[in-house]
Amino acid sequence: MMGRLCKGGCMIGPSILNSDLSRLAEECQRMLDAGADYLHLDVMDGHFVPNLTFGAPVVASLRDKFPGVLFEVHMMVSNPEQWIDDMSKAGADIYTFHLESSENPHQTIQKIRSKGMHAGCGIKPKTPVEPLSELAPLLDVLLVMTVEPGFGGQSFMTDMMPKVKYLRERHPDANIEVDGGLSPKTIEIAAEAGANLIVSGSAVVKSSDPKGVMTQLRDVVNRYRDSEKAEA
Repeated sequence: MMGRLCKGGCMIGPSILNSDLSRLAEECQRMLDAGADYLHLDVMDGHFVPNLTFGAPVVASLRDKFPGVLFEVHMMVSNPEQWIDDMSKAGADIYTFHLESSENPHQTIQKIRSKGMHAGCGIKPKTPVEPLSELAPLLDVLLVMTVEPGFGGQSFMTDMMPKVKYLRERHPDANIEVDGGLSPKTIEIAAEAGANLIVSGSAVVKSSDPKGVMTQLRDVVNRYRDSEKAEA
């Protein structure tokens, strides 16, 4: 059963990897109570990226506790096709794989959809944006990484914004997601470039006022999205 992914609207997805992992369910609830639109679950295999996090059993455990919440699994893994079945059974709503790790992205997207999940595809900072743009008509989420994937707490890469702008100009109704270093200090430039799905880790999760931070992020994105619609 697909979750509630809105088309082109602003959504804020805290990255729970930045939370207290010994209290994962409580931390997820804290983010939802503060106004999170979805939860961004970073899955790392120690191969595609150097870090190792969690897999389908953790996602399934969280799904049991949060049956109506939109889950995006960000698959920073080699051979992303291998985990589609498991993540579908675990209850993921959006399966976002990396273009760099898939030998046949069209086939990967088809398999994701066949399992009832939204299909997302992401690119690392050194990957050109054009191949992702070509896949856009087949995708529900276009992810532009604004840090090198694998670890939290990195600085936002402003030079990734031309990629976001390129995608927004060619795909005005697409869900364009940015992930890495998003905060009240960097949201303006991301929103101006055209991002509407905002993954934020430390800035939200480690804040004493996560609701205030998410409200600020959402307000800035909505201002730019409303301006774009008015100009269309």
